[in-house]
Amino acid sequence: MAERRRRAYGEGGIYQLSDGRWQGSVELGWIDGARRRKTITRRTKSEVARELRRLLTEAEAGRLRYEAPPTLEQWMQTYLSDVAATRVRPGTLHSYQQFARLYINPGLGRQRLDRIRPQHITAFYRDLSRTLAPSSVRRVHAVLRRALTVAVRWGLIQTNPTLLVDPPSLSHAKVRPYTVDEAKSFLAVASRDRLEARWVIAMTLGLRQGETLGLGWSHIDFDKNLITIEQALQRQPDGGLALVPTKTERSQRVIPMPPAVATALRRRQTLQAADRDLLGSEWQESDLVFTTQLGTPIHPRNDYRSFQSLIRRGGLRRVRLHDLRHTAASLLLAQGVAARVVMEILGHSQISVTMNTYTHVDPELNRDATNRIQDLLWPKDETNG
Repeated sequence: MAERRRRAYGEGGIYQLSDGRWQGSVELGWIDGARRRKTITRRTKSEVARELRRLLTEAEAGRLRYEAPPTLEQWMQTYLSDVAATRVRPGTLHSYQQFARLYINPGLGRQRLDRIRPQHITAFYRDLSRTLAPSSVRRVHAVLRRALTVAVRWGLIQTNPTLLVDPPSLSHAKVRPYTVDEAKSFLAVASRDRLEARWVIAMTLGLRQGETLGLGWSHIDFDKNLITIEQALQRQPDGGLALVPTKTERSQRVIPMPPAVATALRRRQTLQAADRDLLGSEWQESDLVFTTQLGTPIHPRNDYRSFQSLIRRGGLRRVRLHDLRHTAASLLLAQGVAARVVMEILGHSQISVTMNTYTHVDPELNRDATNRIQDLLWPKDETNG
């Protein structure tokens, strides 16, 4: 039978249980019409005493919670509906919900928030790695980290255990943009396409797919030769398409429009007007630059298929659609454009992204750059003399 000693209000009491463990409690007084007490159980008396001292300090500072924290599954539901839903795009929220439903809740959902330890998360990631790629496990980690960070802010837990765990390392695939000759060949094939301007913009300005497909005529200033990027076309959880603001504030930018881009856009304007006249009342009006022949937005999936068709027709090396962005950035850097300027054109949030990612340039351009140093330090008239 447990031996107890009497204690005064607010004092932490310690007693041993019949199974040899020790238990202690902290009296918190009357709160909301009920008497509140915090109880803990440990293997040794010293462990209980140490924890009681911490609890008493928390209670005196008003930081001690009176109800048990929710389970992770309960918290994920609250986080997704009350926090994430107000901060992220619908498509992003849908992916968060998928990660919670398929992975986080089955793996850790029954655990109470305050009882999740780094070793639990490490084991969880190890199990996921048996069926998921490292990149997918890292995305699960990102969602869990954000959710638990908010739990800390709300006072549900003291620390975020995900910050003490490293997700699986991700090996970065080598960026393989088109060379200058390949880029010219691609543009030659694209010049015969009804959406030529779409590919010219991708190759010269490095716009993201969603930014290009979401570009409106109201965003193009032919007088000042400027393009404003402030929205993107995005797939929705229900399969539809919607125009949404660009992902970050840095992504909203104004880009100078080269003559080749302006010329291609003028041709695009003429072709779109012809489609509109041909369909008459059946034309679906919008401000979008790139539309189907009915005037509707172009689905990103169909845009990708068009890209692959261009590559096949030109007999070109197969690359990803995103590699056109890589190509534009690499060619800009190779031509001596300052990294800060390239960063602004691409809409990167940090210059380190520009420098670490887009540094693979055509060897011939590298040769040209080193030859310029040769000509600077050893002019031809001196070396020949």
